[in-house]
Amino acid sequence: MANQVWQKIDLSKALHLRDLRGFAAYFAVLTLLLSACQAVAPAAATPTAVPTVAGDTSLSVEGKLLPARDATLAFNLGGTIGEVLVEEGQQVQEGQALARLTQTERLASAVAAAELEVVNARQARQDLLDRAAVRTAAAQQAVATARDRVRDAERYLNNLEAGGKQTDIDEVRANLVLLKDRLDKAKEDFEQYAGKPEDNLMRATYQSRLAQVQRQYDDLTRLLNNLEGPATGLDLEIARANLALAQAELALREQEYQDVQAGPDPQDLELAEARLAAAQASLVAAQAALDDAELRAPFSGTVVRLDIKPGEVAVPGLPAVVLADFSSWKVETTDLNEMDLPRVSEGMAVVVQPDALPELALAGRLDEISQYAVERFGDVTYIATITLLESDPRLRWGMTVQVVIE
Repeated sequence: MANQVWQKIDLSKALHLRDLRGFAAYFAVLTLLLSACQAVAPAAATPTAVPTVAGDTSLSVEGKLLPARDATLAFNLGGTIGEVLVEEGQQVQEGQALARLTQTERLASAVAAAELEVVNARQARQDLLDRAAVRTAAAQQAVATARDRVRDAERYLNNLEAGGKQTDIDEVRANLVLLKDRLDKAKEDFEQYAGKPEDNLMRATYQSRLAQVQRQYDDLTRLLNNLEGPATGLDLEIARANLALAQAELALREQEYQDVQAGPDPQDLELAEARLAAAQASLVAAQAALDDAELRAPFSGTVVRLDIKPGEVAVPGLPAVVLADFSSWKVETTDLNEMDLPRVSEGMAVVVQPDALPELALAGRLDEISQYAVERFGDVTYIATITLLESDPRLRWGMTVQVVIE
C-alpha cells in the first residue's frame, strides 16, 4: 500500500510549491497516508531456507615463473669495453669471464707491483727480526767471553797476591814444553815460505799461525815468571787494573745482552709492520680494481641477455649481462592476500598451471612465505615462493601461472 501511495504523489511538484500554505498541506496529506499504512497489519513472512554450499579446501593464486637463480651483472668500474667473451644463449660456468675492460692489463701490472711490495715489506720485517736474533746471539757470546776474561784476571791477581803453587808452576812448565814444540814447528813451516811474496796465501797462513803460537808462548812464559818470582807492586797494580777493566767490560756486555733480548727496536719494528700493512692494503685495492674490470659468472647458467659491445663505454652500475640458472624453476605468487594467508603454510603441496599451457599441470612445493607485506591494487599481499618438482621444455621465464594450493 505504501508503494502505491508513493507512486501517486509527485514529489517534484510538492518541492516546487512556492507558498508556505502549499507546503503545509503537502506534509499534512503525507502524514495521514503514512499513518494509514502503519495501521495495516503486515502479512506473516515465510522464512527462506539458506542453501548449503559444499566447502572448497583448495586455494588458487596467481604467480610468475622464475629460474632457480638469476643475476643482473654490471661493471663496478668505468672504462671502455675491450672484450665480450660470451653470446646470448651461451652456457657458462661459475667464475667464467664474461667481459672485460681495456685497462685490464694495466690493472694486472698494478697487482703484480703490489704483490712485489708485499714480498719486500715482509722480507724487510723478517730481516729486522733475524738481525735482532743475530745480535742477541752475538751479545750472549760477548758476555761469555767477558766472563772468561774476568775469571782469568781474578786468577792471575790471586796468583800474584798468594804466590804460585808448585802444582800451578809444574802445569805451566809442561804447557810451555808443548808450546815450544808447536812454536818450533810453526817456525819451520813459515821458513819454507818466508821468501814468498806477502800476498802468497800459504805464507800468510803459516805466518798467522806462527804469530798466534808465539803470543801464547810469551803469555805462558810471563805467567811462569810470575809464579816463580815474587810479584812486584807494579805487577799487582797492572793485575788489579786488568781485573777492573774486565769487570767493567762484563757489565757493559751484560747490559747490551739485556737490551737486545727484547727483540728489534720497537720503532723500527713498528715501521716495518706499518709498511707491510700498507703493502697488503694496496694489494687488496689493486686486486679489487682488477676484479672490477672483469665480469665473471657468479654461478653456472645461461646468458639470457647482453647489453654491451666491444668499444662501448661501460657505466658503473648499468646492467650489462643477465644470467639465469634454468636447471630448475620456482614461482613467486603475486596475489596471496592477508585473508587467505592463514590457510597456507610452508611445505604444502601445490599444482602449477601456466596460463599459456592450460593442459600442463606441474607438481610443486610451497617453500617460503615472506615476512613482509606488499600492497597491490589496494590489497595487502604476501609473496609465497614455490619450487617446481617437475619441468617442461616449453616453460619460459616470466610466464603467468595459476597456483592451486590444496
